[in-house]
Amino acid sequence: MVRIGIVGIGFMGMIHYLAARKVKGARVTALCSRDPRKRAGDWRSLRGNFGPPGEKMDLSRVKTYDRLEALLEDPAIDLVDICNPTHLHPATARAALQAGKHVLVEKPIALEPADAEDLLRTAARAGKLLMVAHVLPFVPEFAYAAQVIQSGRFGTLQGAHFKRVISRPDWSSAIADPALTGGPAIDLHIHDTHFIRLTCGAPQGVFATGVREDGAVQYLTTLYLYGPGGPCVSCSSGALAQKGRPFVHGFEIYLDQATLVFESGTTPLTLLPAKGKARQPRLKGGEEVTTAFTAEIQAAVEAVRSGSESPILNARLARDALVLCRQECQSVAAGQAVSLS
Repeated sequence: MVRIGIVGIGFMGMIHYLAARKVKGARVTALCSRDPRKRAGDWRSLRGNFGPPGEKMDLSRVKTYDRLEALLEDPAIDLVDICNPTHLHPATARAALQAGKHVLVEKPIALEPADAEDLLRTAARAGKLLMVAHVLPFVPEFAYAAQVIQSGRFGTLQGAHFKRVISRPDWSSAIADPALTGGPAIDLHIHDTHFIRLTCGAPQGVFATGVREDGAVQYLTTLYLYGPGGPCVSCSSGALAQKGRPFVHGFEIYLDQATLVFESGTTPLTLLPAKGKARQPRLKGGEEVTTAFTAEIQAAVEAVRSGSESPILNARLARDALVLCRQECQSVAAGQAVSLS
């Protein structure tokens, strides 16, 4: 049994808690929050841009801590699941690794690549797993797309366009502060860069145009430069939509022998093969909003049990996704392509 301690009971901490209840071979044994109401199980103040609102929780079988140090001293915790604010991720993950715990930290791994590199070194010295909770590859439509691309069953990837656009969040005061979240170009768009890096490989460079406000990129469209013979991949992401369209994500993926399309709320996942009729693939996991998070945490638990890294939760992949986001922001500011090392 893998024993999980969750750090941070905001909206994402609640989602992880709900999702973990369905994970096999693991149990949440401890929570850490500075808020006495949340430690008492009153989560009614929590809400986000998806999923259920907060409610009263029965935490009678869960230990609660008001300090990170106290949770890390608990020998009955194997995996620390970090869901506190983004700017606190590096220090929290570093402390957990140094305390001898395996770590699953919500995306992004950090706000600055240097902090991500430091965490990779810390994990190596500690001999513990550092995993980053990028949930998109576990979302059924995206999981299917990744499998189709990586298997080559419909030939080589020729091109793809991804989209992720939200209305400006009003459910969290911190979400609007780039110093705390990195702004939409990091906090939101990193889902896309992680998935693109996972399925399309590492580009040689990026060229991005975007909308900036107060020095932060609010919206961008990026062309990922793979060089001659490489796929033509682009993405549009940011927080420009009006309240009537609070969230949309999707893709069009072009393979030698098939096209794959999906847009949340409008176009169900559809496969258009070169031969035969268009069809809607049968997806694994169902429609419940916590399904992908359960699969994500299950992958982390299996990694702890086996001692082997998860290829999706890999921290180096998460670092690469962060670097891509930062380079795209540089391209927006410079108005020209940026090469990647």
